This record gives sequence, C-alpha cells and structure tokens, in this order.
Amino acid sequence: MDFCKTYLSFTIILTILPFSSCRSLINTITPNQALQDGDLLISTRNIFALGFFSPRNSLNRYVGIWYHQIPEQTIVWIANRDDPLNDTSGVLAIDSRGGLTLFGNKNRSSSFWSTNVSISVPNNSMAKLLDVGNLVLLRNNTAQSLLWQSFDHPTDTMLPFMKLGSNRVTGLNNIFTSWKSMDDPGTGNYSLWLDPSGYPQIFLSQGRTPRWRGGSWNGYRWSGVPQMTQTFIFNDTFVNNESEVSYQSDLRNDSILARQVVDESGIVYLSMWRNGQWLRFLSAPTETCDTYGFCGPNGICDPVNMDGFECACLPGFDPKSHKNWLLRDGSDGCVRKLQLNGTCENGEGFVKFEGVKIPDTSKARVNLSLSLKLCEEECLRNCTCTAYSSATVSGDMIGCLTWHGDLMDARTYSNSGQDFYVRVDSITLAKYLKKSKSISITKIGKLGIGLSSFAMLVLFLIFIYCWQKRRSKVQEQRKKYVFTNPNIYFDDISGKDEFDENANSELPLFDLNTIATATNNFSISNKLGEGGFGPVYKGMLYDGKEIAVKRLSKNSGQGIAEFKNEVLVIAKLQHRNLVRILGCCVEGVEKMLIYEYLPNKSLDVFIFDNEKRKLLDWRKRFDIISGVARGLMYLHHDSRLRIIHRDLKTSNVLLDANLNPKISDFGMARIFGGDEIEVNTNRVVGTYGYMSPEYAMEGRFSIKSDVYSFGVMILEIITGKKNTSYYHNNLHSNLVAHVWDLWKEGRALEMMDSSIDEAFGGSALRCITVGFLCVQEYAIDRPIMSEVVLMLSNEANLPNPKQPAFILKRNSSLNTGLSTSDGLNSINDVTCTVVEAR
Repeated sequence: MDFCKTYLSFTIILTILPFSSCRSLINTITPNQALQDGDLLISTRNIFALGFFSPRNSLNRYVGIWYHQIPEQTIVWIANRDDPLNDTSGVLAIDSRGGLTLFGNKNRSSSFWSTNVSISVPNNSMAKLLDVGNLVLLRNNTAQSLLWQSFDHPTDTMLPFMKLGSNRVTGLNNIFTSWKSMDDPGTGNYSLWLDPSGYPQIFLSQGRTPRWRGGSWNGYRWSGVPQMTQTFIFNDTFVNNESEVSYQSDLRNDSILARQVVDESGIVYLSMWRNGQWLRFLSAPTETCDTYGFCGPNGICDPVNMDGFECACLPGFDPKSHKNWLLRDGSDGCVRKLQLNGTCENGEGFVKFEGVKIPDTSKARVNLSLSLKLCEEECLRNCTCTAYSSATVSGDMIGCLTWHGDLMDARTYSNSGQDFYVRVDSITLAKYLKKSKSISITKIGKLGIGLSSFAMLVLFLIFIYCWQKRRSKVQEQRKKYVFTNPNIYFDDISGKDEFDENANSELPLFDLNTIATATNNFSISNKLGEGGFGPVYKGMLYDGKEIAVKRLSKNSGQGIAEFKNEVLVIAKLQHRNLVRILGCCVEGVEKMLIYEYLPNKSLDVFIFDNEKRKLLDWRKRFDIISGVARGLMYLHHDSRLRIIHRDLKTSNVLLDANLNPKISDFGMARIFGGDEIEVNTNRVVGTYGYMSPEYAMEGRFSIKSDVYSFGVMILEIITGKKNTSYYHNNLHSNLVAHVWDLWKEGRALEMMDSSIDEAFGGSALRCITVGFLCVQEYAIDRPIMSEVVLMLSNEANLPNPKQPAFILKRNSSLNTGLSTSDGLNSINDVTCTVVEAR
C-alpha cells in the first residue's frame, strides 16, 4: 500500500512539475541552447510561449505553442501531434544538419519530429518564436534567410497572419485539421482547406467527404459566410494568381487576441479573448442548410421554408425520388423535367434567384473580365450552360461564372447572398413569368409584352370594380353586426384607410364578417384566453382551416401603434420557430390579427402545471429550449430585419400539436437598423422577472436584452418554477438567485423538475450553465444567440458564468400589496442588485 501511494505521488509530481516551475525561459534555440521539458521559449512581447505540455487526462508529452499570458492554456500549434513522447526526457534542439529536431532523450538517439532542413553551415541556424505565434528557423538570425516556419505547417488553429491555401510554385498547401479529441491532439477527422479548382472556395471536410462549403470569394467575403463583414478588427485578403491561391485574415489592432479553430466535433469557429474568456463570434456549420449537398444535385435549400422541409427543386427540375422527397430526404436531388438535347431552343431564358449562396464552383468556368450582361449572353450562346452568376457582389458586377452540369449545394439567405440565374426552357420560363418578377426574359418580342400589359390592365380595372362592390356589401353587413353586438366599442381610433398607409401589402386582409362567422360571433365558448392585447378566440374559416384571432381590446395596454408594429414586424418574418401570421382585419374600430392556430396554447400552461409538466420529458424540454434559441437567432441575425422582441417569456412561446415551440406576441418588438447596436427608451415595457437590468433600470435595450430573458426561460423550463416565486421566506430571492446559490455550491440539480429523468442530469446542468451565461449582469458578458445555439448543440467546454443581476420588486410595492401582472407592463417599481451567493 505504501509503495502504491509513493508511486502515485511520484506520477502526479512528474505531471505537474513542468507547469509549477520552469527551469529556464529562453529567447532562442541555438546549436548551444536546446529546449528541455520544463523550459519555455518566449516571444519578444511575451504573447506566445513554446514548450512541452500534456493535454487534459493524458500523460503524453507534446511540443506546442500557446498564449503565454492567458491562464487557460490555449494550444495553437503542435509539432509532434501524431508522435507523442511518453515521459519528460524530450529535448528540442538544432540537429547536426542545422534543422530543428525533437529528440526523445538528452542523448539524442531517437527522433520524434523534425523540420527536415539541411544547410551547409549548421552552426549558423537558430529558432525563435515571433509575437504572431510563428516559430521560425533562420540562418544567421535574419528574416531574409528563413529556412522553415510553423505557419506553413498548421494544426487545428488559424492565427492572424497565417494563410489558408496553397503555393502553386512550391506545392505547399496549408490545411487546418482538428484534434482527435480534447485529450488527443493527433490528426482528427475534420479539415478546413481551400480548393483551388474551378473558382476557389473553402471547404470543411470529414475525411474526404465535404461537410460544409464556405463558398467562393465574392470580393468582400466568402459567399457561404454571411456573418463575415468588413470591420475595424480584421483585414481580410484573398489572393488568386499564378503563384498562389490563399486567404489571410490580419488584425488591425495587435492588442486583440483572436483565433479560428477547427474543433473535434466538426465545427469551425472564430473566437476572441474578451473579459477573461474566449468568446465565439462566428461558427459553421450551424443549421441544416449548411450541410453540404443537403438537397442534392439541382436542389436549393431554404431554412425558412414554411412547409417544414427545407429542400426545393430549381426551376425546370423535379425530385429524383418522389418517395424520399415525401419522407423529407432530399439527398438524391432533382433531375430535369425535359432533358436538354444539346441544342439551344427558341424561348429559353433564365429564372433569377436573389440572396443565394451560389452552387459549388469547383467545376464552374470563370472569366473575370466579363460583365454580368455579357455573362448572360455567353451562357445563352453555349447550349451546355445551365446557370450563371457574377463572380463578385460589388456595384460593377464584374466577373462571370458559368455552370455546365449539375448545380450542387445552393441555398438561400434572408439578408445576404447574391443573384443567381438558372437556365430554363420556354415552357418553364412562361410558368415563372406569371409567378415572379425576378426573371431575365430572353427572346420575347415587344409585341407580346405589350399585349400582356394591356390584358393585365383590363384585369386590374375589373378587380377594382369588384372590390368596390364587395366593400359596400361588407359595410352593410357590418352595420347589422354592430347593431346586434353591444360589445363593439366606438372611439376615435382610425380605421383601415389610415392603417393601409403603413401596412405590408403582402399581408392578406380579412373582412369583419368572415372573422365574426369563423369565431361564432366571438362566442365565449371560442375564447382561448386574454392577454395584454386583448382576448384571443379560436375560429374556423370556410375551408376548414383553424385560426387564432387576437382582438384589440378598448382597454388594452397596447394600442393602435403596437398593433401596427406587430403586423409590420411579423409579416416580414418566416421561421419554423416563430408563430405564423395569416392576415389581419382592420375595419373601423376593429383591429384583429389572425394567426395559425396552435392547439397546445403556451409554454407556461405546461411547465407551471403539476400534471401537464409530466408530458414534457427532458428531450422535449431540450427541443423547446433549442427551438426558441433558433427562433431568437433568426430574429437577431438571420432575418431580413434585426428584431428585438423585448417581451420574451414562457406565455409568449406557443406550442403546436407536436409541442414544437413558436415565439409569438411581437407588439413590443423593435426593428434595429443595420448599424444599430443599442437603443435607449423612456418607455420601459415588458414583464417583471424577464427584463434585463440595463433595460429595467436605464431603458437601454439590445439583442442582449432578449438573451437575458431567454436565460430566465431556460431556468424556468428546467425547474418548472416561475422566476417571480420566492424561496426560503426571503423576499429578496427569486428563481435566478436561488439556483445561482445552489450552482455555486455544485447543487444546482436539486432544483431540476422531479418529472425529469435523473439520467439527463448532465445535459440539464449544461443548460443551466448556458442559462447563467445569458443572465450575467453586464450585457457585454452575455453571449449572442448564435453562440447560445452552438453551446446547446455540442459538448465543448463552457466558460464559467459571472455573477447574475437580479431584478427585484421594491419592498414598498410588496408591502402595499401591489403586483405586476403577467401581461404588458411598464416597470417602474423595480430595483437591481447583485446578491452574493450564500
């Protein structure tokens, strides 16, 4: 027993010795100065260090580079990643040929890694570590005599000033490859690389199989990375000439630490060191349509397709396998309805798609001297050309890309992408001419266009006449309806004419008689509930479609401004995790919104009910958390508008028949401009318990305000308790404060809803940690929703959350019996405090 204890202690000492005390810090490795295990080679400004290390849960020894002044050891490069040492006797030294070699012992009898460099005068070589993280081997200590550099042999991390791509002269190709696991830095399964064929583009591959395509360079960014924008932080450069094809991202400010990593789970992410932790800013892939070839050849992926299936066939194509298509499997792709016979037919033209990640360009033909117009003509003349696009998205649209076969991995974006033109036959062109204005018309005579215009004018005049007749009839019916329904109120609120000035023309308008009939004259038996807006009724249209009717009440906390806001906001949004608006009704004093009917009502009906919460097992709760997160990410980052919800809470998350979540109630939502980050308001509106401290106390709101509300929701979903409940007879403690106390003590799972299987405690604890990251006191510390989605979707380590702030009612309000309802409220009786963990 004593021998075992002694051996264990000796092993622990050997493991921690290199980190507890270094024998020496050196600036260079020379023929007379080697690097032994425990020594560190430091860059000039102490930014990076090179030395021996062991990953967590491993005793193997590696030579690597990491950030010297960051407490959390962050490895950016490894020499012997696939050939580790099993003890601490390793030596990194200049060998007899002038190269740099890792020896297994001081006798230098075995080699584990080498630069494979040989020079005539070995004693003239030396190695040093630069402040950009580049280990260089020099002759005579001059930059002009570079013999070897680590930047040409990357591992999993791309640092600023490194290159992704290949040198066409030397054949050197920089590829970034993941670790095997967090405990094994050996060459893993995922690689980020730049494909030089056709029109160059970046890929993330799993082995040899493409997993995600970053797309081609469009002059500003990679076409498949819409989040990538010109900033004051990075200076991005793409080079494509006879010597090289490469991409490089340099830092404009050398005080910033940033890195791009291919992790072992197959995610590429960009992170920066801020506030004592690594924060992720960009990552891919993040959604279904990011998967390479998800919709197969000649398919196009749309993440907000309202029928629930992201895939559609390009014009002129049908699914190759209708059976698989119905099963929501689009991997087989699409085939042409009419096979082209290799000859150009009269009447052929192009259907234009906007906001697209153009298809795989590895086999595309490139002519960078042609304009977009000449590109169209070039494609039309070549009968094998199936599509074309501009190579750039600049104002001049210079550069021509043409495809001559299957179109692979196209997808749409809500507020990014570029124009893409698909060649179709005359029959398909005529079909799409009726459906879309985004069509490039070819070889259609002016006479035909003139006749079509005249016919459309006649139809329009007929439509106006019929509409006026119907409007008069509806007004007569409405007078009868109002006379027999005393609940209809009259005031000076303007009606449909005023509303139409700002209303979205794409939103259908229902007449009052239709909605009254659908709801059985707003019968009490059809009433679903009451919110801050007013009553909500269930209805059924004449075609059998069930609807939910949200009716503006005369005494509503919301008014016509909020009503208009909700219509204008939600009409522009389409996502599977947002409630779908079908139309509105605006006649006189009546203001109503018509939504899809969701049979399971709202989330709070389930999680705060002792019986119904049992229907939500952990998988379903996690799906609800993830669904709401994806919906918020769409609102904040991926929609055509940047939307701040401002009233996110469990009662504003509705559940469909399969308990899938849909965010609702956009009356308080705010549209942000492209450059807006934060806005101040004198009118603080929202719901007590979900409001962020900076919004409740100072009227400042941003996307981080919604993040705070989402964090509160996570804790409520896991615990089955309301944040506004009190614990331990302490009126200054809410759910966030109580779970935080337990989390600090490692007891957070004590608050997990008893109906959740304890086997899922690890996943629940991870979600609780994500929740606390979202409710941190300062908005700058909270993650953005794209980072939250990533945290929820993989098992990577999470940063430790900082102290939350707790929004509490003032004692005076409590003592006098005042309360804040769960509806719409202006919060003026709150205070903000940081409660220390007990």
